[in-house]
Amino acid sequence: MASVGDQYRTRLDEALRFLREHDDFLIVSHVQPDGDAISSTIAVRWLLDRLGKRSLMINEGRIPSRLEFLPHAGEIVNYGERKPDRKFRAVVAVDCADFSRIGLVRELFEEHCELLNIDHHPTNDGFGTVNLLRQDAAATAEILFELIEHAGLAFDKDAATVIYTGLLTDTGGFRYSNTSPNVMTAASKLLTAGVDAYQLADRLLERMTMPQLKILQRGLSRLRFTEDGRVGWLYIEPKDLEETGASGEDLEGLVNYARNIDGVEVGMLFKGMDDGSVKVSFRSAGKADVAAIAQQFGGGGHIRAAGCRMSMPLDQAMPLVVDTVRRSL
Repeated sequence: MASVGDQYRTRLDEALRFLREHDDFLIVSHVQPDGDAISSTIAVRWLLDRLGKRSLMINEGRIPSRLEFLPHAGEIVNYGERKPDRKFRAVVAVDCADFSRIGLVRELFEEHCELLNIDHHPTNDGFGTVNLLRQDAAATAEILFELIEHAGLAFDKDAATVIYTGLLTDTGGFRYSNTSPNVMTAASKLLTAGVDAYQLADRLLERMTMPQLKILQRGLSRLRFTEDGRVGWLYIEPKDLEETGASGEDLEGLVNYARNIDGVEVGMLFKGMDDGSVKVSFRSAGKADVAAIAQQFGGGGHIRAAGCRMSMPLDQAMPLVVDTVRRSL
């Protein structure tokens, strides 16, 4: 485990105590879950199984199709299709930067429920009854790796696969600046437990569907830059998804094409929503704190990767955000 000090070890102890004191859990991640969120959800389920506890995994919507192959992913309930007819007193929230990111699933929480909040986002405000937070972790899956090790449990192939998936996706295939020595040490141990690294990398990082290619072509045709070339952005409208046959998950990684251009400090993807609002994804090359920028619009995230949602039309949101980013630089 990383040299994170006695205070963090105490939080690990508190998290394990929470899991041992209750017997029936609801496990939830954020709306529109990514690889880290789904992996962390399954990892918590695995840990609770080893502790002899009952649990139900749930998310507001469906999980991305590219993650359906993960062990036990098919057991995650889609709240939009099937609502459990009961409420829960003990909840574990993973990878949720704030309470609102849990979405409609919060309707299943008992009024005075106890909540374990496990997360790595710097903007997390500690909304849990118990909070296991580490801002310098590359992924929530990294924290769960440490929690499982702290519990003295050995990883089987299923647990190793989901934790490795969370690390792989949130580090961009171990390419982003959050790829720390601790991440690589964890990855090495997970490989020893039987992870098929090549197959995971091929499935999650290399493959592309035809709808995904079509939405990429459409997005790149709209790529724009400020005059000094330091800010780049592109946008997708609701009709683009319908016309290309793409889904929301096919937009993952599209924002990086704006940031990866030489000289660009901040790249952005504007996604127009059916309800008239706009989702904005930010990526920074390192000099700009896009989490601070996103917070100005009610969002949050990390220094290099953040997002927000704006209640205004696309043609109003884009110039406002671009001007804010330009001034921040």
